[in-house]
Amino acid sequence: MTLAKRRGALFLCALLPLLLLVTAVSLNVGATGVHLMALWQGDAHGSLYAERVVLTQIRGPRVIMAGLTGAALAVAGAVMQGLFRNPLADPGLIGVSSGAALATACMIVLGGAGLDMAVGSMHVFITGTAWSVPVAGTMGSFAAAWLLYQFSTRGGVTSVSVILLAGVALSAFAGALTGILIFCANDTALRDLTFWTMGSFAGATWLRIGMLCPFLLVAGWITAGLTMPLNALLLGESDARLMGYPVERIKRLAMLLVACSVGPTVSFAGAIGFIGVVVPHLVRLVTGPDHRFVLPGSALLGAALLIAADTLARVIAMPADVPVGIVTAVLGTPVFVWLLTRAHEREVLA
Repeated sequence: MTLAKRRGALFLCALLPLLLLVTAVSLNVGATGVHLMALWQGDAHGSLYAERVVLTQIRGPRVIMAGLTGAALAVAGAVMQGLFRNPLADPGLIGVSSGAALATACMIVLGGAGLDMAVGSMHVFITGTAWSVPVAGTMGSFAAAWLLYQFSTRGGVTSVSVILLAGVALSAFAGALTGILIFCANDTALRDLTFWTMGSFAGATWLRIGMLCPFLLVAGWITAGLTMPLNALLLGESDARLMGYPVERIKRLAMLLVACSVGPTVSFAGAIGFIGVVVPHLVRLVTGPDHRFVLPGSALLGAALLIAADTLARVIAMPADVPVGIVTAVLGTPVFVWLLTRAHEREVLA
């Protein structure tokens, strides 16, 4: 085993206990003062029944949802960075998040959707179907990915540069339409849409996790088959074709993976930034460019970081609940600036 492979394997082995530790701390911390020992103390209807409900029905789903979302966003970011051969690429580049935001805005402003989200000391719920927002957001994300693929494909060949440029244009267009909806919204819809864009896991339930899992299983299956093709793409599309990899199929699978990962998670949790761009880059600093280590490492580190960010969002202003998107933005911005500075210094030295 080479030194790079040994370092990557050790890094993955270190991330797993880190994720378990962060999960245990998150389950043990909260405004109610409930601790994990309540799961093994008392009887089913005794004095600790309420504490066990808090752990199993409130904190548990929230922690699991945060972990799944962090893993999905980080893996999507790693795949986009491998596809564009740019370590600072972001899954939002192809407009999937913007499509989900536009569909969600339409449902909140025009459709009377059900948005179940706790922000601060308020519990926001618009009358209607509680699944309207996540379903609409998921459909919007897949529609955006399909439109982008159709636009960037000519003669059976998908241009990566066109994907990038068209994704920026699609994001801007979807953002403009979302702005029009915000301008037309009443005060209640505007408040709820604003809370959604900040991101939160307060509305997490086991049922929502069950709805999210099929998309993430598809994304995980695709991820397992993209490790070596993405390594080949690092050499360029021509070299990857010469090595026997179906480059166009890889591009389609990468876009499907991003749609399955980013769209549903954004629909359920709202907009959460910087996980998809920062986490894969941090993993790559340790493991190198080998996607056999970058993809699983991104999943583990992304899950751990977002669980930690959500835990911080719950405790920094107790009993209020700060939107997790604010926490990731505050923490992610200096890290992102540091990565940009480091990349610039490396170019100057080269």
